[in-house]
Amino acid sequence: MSEQDRQITEAVAREASRLRNFIRKWVPEEADAEDVLQEVFFELVEAQRLMTPLQEAGAWMFRVARNRITDLFRRRGNELRRQAPFEKDPEGEERALEDLLPSRDAGPEAAFARRVLLEELDAALEELPEEQRAVFVAHELEGRSFKELAAATGLPVNTLLSRKHYAVVHLRKRLRAIYEEYVDV
Repeated sequence: MSEQDRQITEAVAREASRLRNFIRKWVPEEADAEDVLQEVFFELVEAQRLMTPLQEAGAWMFRVARNRITDLFRRRGNELRRQAPFEKDPEGEERALEDLLPSRDAGPEAAFARRVLLEELDAALEELPEEQRAVFVAHELEGRSFKELAAATGLPVNTLLSRKHYAVVHLRKRLRAIYEEYVDV
């Protein structure tokens, strides 16, 4: 087995389970989730063979997965649910982003508001500096701990906490007006 093949095999073995779980949080249909996972693995093989070897293959695969999920939402007109934890309700239970969005069964106005909110969330995430976006996505969407992120990146936990804090502040500020405009639909 070549060195490239060994690196690919190790990266897939190390990240497959977490990657599958991450995709399933966002993509409810098993077949669609498996398609996204296979696309990520295919792109990993292509990237490893066409470019210089990836330094952080795991983080790269999660970024590709997020992009493929976004593509899937766009192709399907955002009909898929977002199931990732978003915030806690008054009882302290995590609420999914799905619970905060207008119901897809509440009529055309709610469907429009839902689509606008999801598009704004995607746009707001893209506005973040890469360092902030990576920490926010890894912690909030992938469920990785700060200790785990610190070990993977070599950065101090406080640096990661600070980056996430700035990401949250930006996202809240950026999304507040649009959320308030459409939440009553």
